Amino acid sequence: MTKKIRVLLVEDSKITLLILRKILNSSPQIEVVGEARTGLEALEVIPHVQPDVICTDLHMPQMDGLEFTSEVMTLYPRPILVISSWVHEEDSSHVFQLLEAGALDIFPKPSVGLTMEDKLLNQELINKIQILSGVKVFKKKRKFNSQVKSLETFSSTSYLKPEIIAIGASTGGPQAINELFAQLPSNFPVPVICVQHICFGFLQGFIDWLASRCQLPIQIAKPGDIPKSGIIYFPPEQHHLELNQRGQFICSHSPPFDGHRPSVTVTFKSVAKFYGKAAVGILLTGMGKDGAEGMQCIAQAGGLTIAQDETTSAIFGMPKQAIDLGAAKLVLPIHAIAPKLLEVLQRQPPLSGKHYGSSNIS
Repeated sequence: MTKKIRVLLVEDSKITLLILRKILNSSPQIEVVGEARTGLEALEVIPHVQPDVICTDLHMPQMDGLEFTSEVMTLYPRPILVISSWVHEEDSSHVFQLLEAGALDIFPKPSVGLTMEDKLLNQELINKIQILSGVKVFKKKRKFNSQVKSLETFSSTSYLKPEIIAIGASTGGPQAINELFAQLPSNFPVPVICVQHICFGFLQGFIDWLASRCQLPIQIAKPGDIPKSGIIYFPPEQHHLELNQRGQFICSHSPPFDGHRPSVTVTFKSVAKFYGKAAVGILLTGMGKDGAEGMQCIAQAGGLTIAQDETTSAIFGMPKQAIDLGAAKLVLPIHAIAPKLLEVLQRQPPLSGKHYGSSNIS
């Protein structure tokens, strides 16, 4: 018999607890083993129920979600999913402080409704808990070996000076992206496009959280704009982000690709087609395979491709897929990616043309 995933719910709303319990109990793979109304109460419960995953709210009496998350990661490290309302703009930003404290992912509070959209969201919650149950977390951040693992003989002189950086991430991505962006200087010489799988309603809060820790301006891409050096761009919520033949942003609401919109692969393919050898593709932590095929296009166009290593990835799914395809030229721990970018940017002579687009990428 397959062992069930043991879940502890930490939430001060009786209605929300009831809804969450009903959703999770509908899955034969999940068992709700405990409930707590405050962080203090939950800390007492954890040693007794030994949950595999903890779901917590942000706002609670006595001990809020932030303090609770910090205490859990110190005393009883477990995968934590933040389940919070994004109705209030300030909450959308503050919720990311829990990720900084050690929580792995966020999810909007479910409603009582029975619409198709609600059913899909409920299934997404179940899927997310199943994913997080397999993540190993630690009391303290470990000191990782930053040795570069190259899947070919790497030399920065074999690549043109990059004209754009494209980044993709999913589960664990906010923390990884934050660490990468915090290392980029204010005079970073090329634009950055970043695709992060995130629940609807949390994108602006994510950007605000990153902006408070990053020296570069961060924007949501607008159709028709051309990426500018030193600016980080995210696709609008629930839109793919691509480039047209003039290098201008296209934000489309076309169907999801491999279940994702925005899709990392869609963006990577577009970047490869326009920038060719002058593109850098970076694939960070995340479940599934989104981005791997797109990174392969960047590699085939002659651009530099980097995958986050397994040791520093919360979930090694997406980077591993790219590595297995032979799409990653370098495999690096998260803290070594920004220094490698700066090294490549500083060592390479400037390009002579506007870009080295490759029309062979489909």
